Amino acid sequence: MARILVTEKLADSGLAAMTAAGHAVDVKIGLSPEDLLKEVPGAAALVIRSATQVTAEVLEAGSDLEVVGRAGIGLDNVDVEAATRRGVMVVNAPQSNILSAAEHTVALLLAQARNIPQAHAALVAGKWERSKWEGVELHGKTLGVVGLGKVGTLVAQRALAFGMRLVAYDPYVSPDRARQLGIELLPLTDLVAQSDFLTVHLPKTPETTGLIGAELLGRAKPSLRIINVARGGIVDESALEAALSAGKVAGAALDVFDKEPCTDSPLFSHSNVVVTPHLGASTVEAQDKAGTTIAEQVVLALAGEFVPFAVNVAAAEASEAIRPFLSLAERLGRLFASLNDGLPGSLDVEYQGQISTHDTRILTLAVLKGLFAAGSEEPVSYVNAPQLAEERGLELREVKTATSRDYINQIVLRSSSHSMAGTLSGSREEPRIVMVDGYVVEVPPADHMLVVRNEDRPGMIGVVGSALGEAGVSISSMAVGPATAETGGESSLMVLTTDRPTPSDVVARIAAEEGIAAVHSVSAV
Repeated sequence: MARILVTEKLADSGLAAMTAAGHAVDVKIGLSPEDLLKEVPGAAALVIRSATQVTAEVLEAGSDLEVVGRAGIGLDNVDVEAATRRGVMVVNAPQSNILSAAEHTVALLLAQARNIPQAHAALVAGKWERSKWEGVELHGKTLGVVGLGKVGTLVAQRALAFGMRLVAYDPYVSPDRARQLGIELLPLTDLVAQSDFLTVHLPKTPETTGLIGAELLGRAKPSLRIINVARGGIVDESALEAALSAGKVAGAALDVFDKEPCTDSPLFSHSNVVVTPHLGASTVEAQDKAGTTIAEQVVLALAGEFVPFAVNVAAAEASEAIRPFLSLAERLGRLFASLNDGLPGSLDVEYQGQISTHDTRILTLAVLKGLFAAGSEEPVSYVNAPQLAEERGLELREVKTATSRDYINQIVLRSSSHSMAGTLSGSREEPRIVMVDGYVVEVPPADHMLVVRNEDRPGMIGVVGSALGEAGVSISSMAVGPATAETGGESSLMVLTTDRPTPSDVVARIAAEEGIAAVHSVSAV
């Protein structure tokens, strides 16, 4: 059981999920920065939304932190670099509010086009102002989409239903993909110059901060209306206010601001500006999905499992082709460390066959996670495993080979003294150890295994079986790798899985038998 500190309102479903996993959920809403520094010690997980600032100081105070979970998409309130240095995983819920954000963008698009909030405010104040709040149609207008990620794409799809012409700027989207969506890709300067409406859907980074600034706005048509439901600061608010005052743009609709909460801004004085207080994710459905998703990620992180939405792990979102091999890769790392009796000086991780054509970085992290699991005093995660390798001087090399002699896919680990390979077998993709120290074997990986190298002569299996039987150790499965020219032609190899660890005195007894060259008790726990 771990203590999970929750500092902002989270959906009941998320709190219940973390409690059901056996953790102590400590809800402390509205903590000041000083109070947070007092509360975070002893917490293994910190769950936040957008208000809590997770600084390097907070991370240092939270010496027991394993994971920080942000129930939402943005992470500008988390010092991810400092978290990574400390081996703290940072996770978010990137898909929880994409639909809500897209719908809010469309709502602001319509509100800006038809002056709905202004007309409402005038009417409830007793003013009937039909002519003053005349709007424009969306049909036939050009919508410029800056960023064709999930939200930007959803907005574009919905804008097509209004009969809008779609143009977009996104250097990471291919022209073919854009054409499939009915969108024309343009350079950003051309996009701003052609758009009647412009909607922003980018993450906030040093490169995107102030992206929509005075220079770009100077290229706009006077009919341009800007919508931002992404992140405050991407649109330069001072430049926007100046453009509005000069009549260089026709209006704006903003849900996000450079500094939040924002209750006073020169932008608020413009009657052609529509504002909302960061409501993009504020739907019942989005909050429920964010709470549930972040709870799942935090529980996985505390269990040391693969966390799909870890943001400070290379290739965190493993492809469908790679994902089935994660457990095998970690198990291979554990078994290899045990076979090697500790950390090797260098390690080659080779991917053979079809798997070699995919991004395998997360599999290498899984191997490292397994490799260090037994010999590290601190919890080993996908985040700190590379740091442990560097700190401990492990020379790691990743190798890819398109061909695999015996199997469609293989993961092979090699050091100067040992080697081991595994694959997934059959339609059920069951893990198998298929090579140990150059000997071809096939045995399911297990928590407790025994690897015996012996003279290739009759009676050797009986020697090992008798010793285990007398000690009350049951053999679950067994594979024999016969002597071949590749292995030297003199010794064979037995790989046995057992129901419990083989006691050290039994290992010593087997090793002392005539014809036995080496015995390794191998554990994956």
